Amino acid sequence: MIKLPTCLLITFMLFCFSTQSSALDLNDLLEIGGDIIDANKKVSTKEEVELGGNLISGLLGAAPLVDDPALQRYVNDVGFWVASRSERNKLPWRFGVIDSAGINAFAAPGGYIVITFGLFSLLENEAQLAAVLGHEISHVVKKHHLKALQKTMKRGIWGKIGVRALTDKDDHKKLDKIVNAGVQLYASGLDRDLEYDADKLGVVLAARAGYDPYALLDVLTTIDSINPDEADLTVMLNTHPPTAKRLNKLAELMDGRLDKYATGQINAERFVAIASGAID
Repeated sequence: MIKLPTCLLITFMLFCFSTQSSALDLNDLLEIGGDIIDANKKVSTKEEVELGGNLISGLLGAAPLVDDPALQRYVNDVGFWVASRSERNKLPWRFGVIDSAGINAFAAPGGYIVITFGLFSLLENEAQLAAVLGHEISHVVKKHHLKALQKTMKRGIWGKIGVRALTDKDDHKKLDKIVNAGVQLYASGLDRDLEYDADKLGVVLAARAGYDPYALLDVLTTIDSINPDEADLTVMLNTHPPTAKRLNKLAELMDGRLDKYATGQINAERFVAIASGAID
């Protein structure tokens, strides 16, 4: 695949967690100096967007977007529509499909969301795509990664480093050290309860957007049917609760409560037309 321009700021590899990241030690903290601020500082939307852009580019390394403008526009259209049904519909949302066979999707603060081509290829219709994006949108809406990062920054070697240091564009060396120190946060995944929360809100957003809310159950069922030893599932299984447990929790929670929305759109034909072009 040919690498596209990085206008979405999300040309990165989900499976490129750096094993060579330099540790952040006391000398690094002293070097940062005046950039140290209270980790409890309220983060503005502008800072959150900058932070998300810096984190995804620094944490996950460069990788190409799938070279298919029609596919990228389609995923952005669906993503923007679902995000518009959320409480944070004013964020500058960015969506993309990256050229990775791994089965995963990823969200970063400020509205940066990608889905791997491996996961996209498992989907059967637009409702399922909306469900996957709804899950990731929910992480951003609830600021799950931002809050987890701030919580981490209160402990250990992160001390009281704040967003100002993370978004210091004038000193990339310092920024790289801080971002590299955050790799483990993303490599280990969020608190598993937050993943359940994102599943729950994700189906609500899908329903609000006019899609069949049960589509996420279909996606999880498909993933659960794959051999867990498959390498393409490694990152997802290491950073999310067991798929069967997610299925059971979500099915129990939904149990008839969203039946009146089950006639929502599926849009299988439109999805297949776009997906066929991407595969060709």
